[in-house]
Amino acid sequence: MPDTATTDADPDSGREQRIGELEAENERLRKIRDALIVRVESGSAHKPEPYAVFEHSVVLAEQVRERTEALNQTMDELKGSNKALNRAREEAETTRQRLVDAIESIADGFVLFDRRHRLIQCNTRFRSYWKHSGLDVPPAGTSIAEVKERAVSSGLVVEEHANASSEGSVFLLSNGRWVQMTERPTREGGLVVLYSDITDVKNSEMARRIKALEESERWIRVVTDHVPALIAYVGADMTVQFCNKVYEAWYGRDGESPLGKHLQDVHQAELYWRLMPHVQRVLKGNSVNFEFEETNDTGDTRYMLRAYVPNVDTEGQVTGFFVLIRDITDRRKTALALEQAYDDLERRVKERTAALTGLNSQLRQEIDERAAVEARLRDAKMDAERANLSKTKFLAAVSHDLLQPLNAARLFTSALLEHSFGPKAEGLVRSVSTSLDDVENLLGTLVDISKLDAGVIKPDIMAFDLRDLLNNIAREFRQMALAEGLTLDFVPSSAIVESDSQLLARILRNFLTNAIRYTGAGRILLGCRRRRDHVLLQVWDTGPGIPQDKLTEIFQEFKRIRPAGSQPDKGLGLGLAIVDKISRMLGHEVTVSSIEGKGSVFSVKVPVGRLQPKRRVQGETPAVSHDSGLGGARIWVIDNDHAICQGMQTLLEGWDCQVISAVSLEDLERQLDPASSQVDLILADYHLDNDENGVDVVANINGRRHCPAPVVMITANYTNELKQHIRELGYVLMNKPVKPLKLRSALNHLLRG
Repeated sequence: MPDTATTDADPDSGREQRIGELEAENERLRKIRDALIVRVESGSAHKPEPYAVFEHSVVLAEQVRERTEALNQTMDELKGSNKALNRAREEAETTRQRLVDAIESIADGFVLFDRRHRLIQCNTRFRSYWKHSGLDVPPAGTSIAEVKERAVSSGLVVEEHANASSEGSVFLLSNGRWVQMTERPTREGGLVVLYSDITDVKNSEMARRIKALEESERWIRVVTDHVPALIAYVGADMTVQFCNKVYEAWYGRDGESPLGKHLQDVHQAELYWRLMPHVQRVLKGNSVNFEFEETNDTGDTRYMLRAYVPNVDTEGQVTGFFVLIRDITDRRKTALALEQAYDDLERRVKERTAALTGLNSQLRQEIDERAAVEARLRDAKMDAERANLSKTKFLAAVSHDLLQPLNAARLFTSALLEHSFGPKAEGLVRSVSTSLDDVENLLGTLVDISKLDAGVIKPDIMAFDLRDLLNNIAREFRQMALAEGLTLDFVPSSAIVESDSQLLARILRNFLTNAIRYTGAGRILLGCRRRRDHVLLQVWDTGPGIPQDKLTEIFQEFKRIRPAGSQPDKGLGLGLAIVDKISRMLGHEVTVSSIEGKGSVFSVKVPVGRLQPKRRVQGETPAVSHDSGLGGARIWVIDNDHAICQGMQTLLEGWDCQVISAVSLEDLERQLDPASSQVDLILADYHLDNDENGVDVVANINGRRHCPAPVVMITANYTNELKQHIRELGYVLMNKPVKPLKLRSALNHLLRG
């Protein structure tokens, strides 16, 4: 558009008008002055008195002089104003020229609008946008709306993009350049508009986008080319716009790529018309899955599974669809083969069924016969199991009654051994004692097996010190070993283990019993080995050893491995069977190793434990100390069996004890006053008559006394509940049949405190 730059003409024109008016006024006054002078000089007819005339002329002359001076002063002022005006005009022109030069030096297009948004001034760069497109530049006074409308309608602006993140709109001009429009308000309310050329930025951004798209396309092509499926994208115009190598290899005709071709040119006519109904469905926005057989140009026939997925834009219009084709020829052949095989198998099954139908009737008859036999066998097995369980429960239940007379006989024979009747009588007594030992061992073993099988015995697991247990067992079996001409070595230990002390002692006793029984000469060792988290309790012997193929057999019931030439023993072969049952119950591993001719070692693995702090039983008082063993000890014996009372009294009196025996609390009260009579220890049986028990009787007695007496509770009850209850009361528990040596050791321990 033309240069519409204007000058500041409005102030200059006002000054020139003012100067013109002053000059006209000055000329008018000059004319008045001249006219007055002429009138005074020429007006003789009307002249006044000479003095008056002179006076009047003087006045007029003075007025003219004043007017002339005022006019001259005004003229001087006007001249000064003209000079200042000229200087201002020159400065304004210089400033205007500088402004024009500055605007022209701006690399961006510059347009200035007044407060009414009318075009005032623009630079060469803005005019070049219009001239390059062969358009007239908008003249001065054109509104900003008209400028925008003319730029769009004339084709100067090809595209407009409004970006909220940028300062203004971005335009693509007809010359291919990109400009960004930025608007700034002026102080007077006008508007400055800058058009910045951002073509290079746009080109750089476009290059980056093109590079990213090319990289993305490369990766997509790499991925799709390695997928064992035909992948393509078809536009809404039915042309193939993308495809992978597998698609190109299958549908490429004469080595030409199907890219850019219409589907009608890609597929054979027959296949194309078969595909068209599915193509029309996907172009309506529906996903399509179908399969059928097709043949390519090389004559290769494959069975294809096709999936068409529509590509929908933001306005809901379908712009094309994705194609995924998988070759399922092998799967189809496999399915057909399986179907054929199924048909063949079904036919063969029918033939076999017809052949087996005749056999079924025979088999059914045999099955019925076998079922009847199995039913009879099952009934017989159930009867045997019931009889065995009944036997087991019976033996477990009657153990107390079975052990009562044996316990009494044991006490009597032990009492007899304390007296001297001559060698012959002592031999008879020892023979009776030995026979009782055999009966006790056999009966105890049978009862133990029965109780283990019946589940009567329950382990009472707790932490305890091995010192007392090993010392007592060693003391008990050292005499037995000496009697057989053997040496029993013992390595004491104070290890703390977690187990049932009585059941663990039973395992060790059975180990030692077997070692003494089968070792003809030599020595036996009892000790333990400490490990990180367990203790290995072991019994070594120098016996004949056990064959390797018999090491597991010895733990079976009624199995005994007797070396050749050895004397027969009276055992039942249940000792190690009991060990096996107890170890399984406790969760302790039992192992055995042996070398024939050298000896064997039996081991039981017991976990390490931790002792709990002991609680002192309320009212517990130290026992009376007797310096001379049991001599003079005052003991009360309470048992409902008169024979046991008499036997226990005889045995204890043989140990120099003062014994009072009673079958009940009433019987004891008839003989003495339980509250005030002196007593050092109470020996009570747990099972008494009339639904009484020894715990309640002892509690009644000690409840009356100022100082409770120590208690030894004797019972054939092996339940954990009773064992725990007696332990909590602070009593000593002994199981029947009572061994005199063990009883004396316990009494000595209690009486000595």
